Amino acid sequence: MQNRPLGRTALRIMPLVFGGNVFGWTADKATSFDLLDRFVEAGFNAIDTADSYSAWHPGNKGGESETIIGEWMKARGNRDKLVIITKCGWFGGLGAANVAKAAEASLARLQTDVIDLYLAHKPDPETPYETTLAAFAALIDTGKVRAIGASNLDAAQLADSIAAAKTAGLPRYDVLQPEYNLYDRKSYDGPLRDMCMAEDIGVITYFSLAKGFLSGKYRKAEDTQGSVRAARGGVDKYLNPRGFRILQALDDVAARHGAKPAEIALAWLIARAGVTAPIASATSLAQVESLIASARISLDPDDREQLDAASAEG
Repeated sequence: MQNRPLGRTALRIMPLVFGGNVFGWTADKATSFDLLDRFVEAGFNAIDTADSYSAWHPGNKGGESETIIGEWMKARGNRDKLVIITKCGWFGGLGAANVAKAAEASLARLQTDVIDLYLAHKPDPETPYETTLAAFAALIDTGKVRAIGASNLDAAQLADSIAAAKTAGLPRYDVLQPEYNLYDRKSYDGPLRDMCMAEDIGVITYFSLAKGFLSGKYRKAEDTQGSVRAARGGVDKYLNPRGFRILQALDDVAARHGAKPAEIALAWLIARAGVTAPIASATSLAQVESLIASARISLDPDDREQLDAASAEG
């Protein structure tokens, strides 16, 4: 299990990123500490969060995940061994003042002097790319951010951002964070994936398990009842013939490897050209062990062919 270069950045990460969206939501502080301890003990080094996590939970306002990660790093004294990824712009857009303010707030919550990878969380049609990239450049120049990227851009938007950076002499987005998994392939496969590979842009995927569907625990509508994450994520959209075909393929490949469906789904992403590492979260130590196992699975060509065929669109 080797670390991987993250696009053109100087960062290197292990082939799995821990998703911090659960911290302060479905994982309390004590549980979060235990999960993070086990993740890094297994040799992984990258943690993904955002200033908006987990504002959707009643009583939260955003920043809860960053706060827990910051407290954990301080308690463990391990900041220099980690790659911390966080995001801004979900609230307040990507104007220069908001980017600067958001970065300072994230640094304070994370109790660190530098953010390893800072992402624009979503497109801001009201703000030119040059404005946002200049704000990111200022953060890089002052040593508060090491590398930058963006989440949720399509191929045209990414191309426009690259062109804007070149024209203005500004740093470009060197990392993309798209939604991508065995079921949700259409938005990344094709022009966007081709561009990332051609431009050497690092890719860390979110919703890597299709909001939990690819774990195999949701196989009928009744299975989603009582699940906080399923209710928020809209898992019902996967309960269709294509979704069931993918689950069957996962079951088949998992049986051959003595693994779980979720582990195979992540292993497929880890092996996929154009993907640096998938993001996956966990709310129990058993789930963390499953994440660890996924990075040690080697799929053969027949495995990948079966999964690709089952997940093909149309």
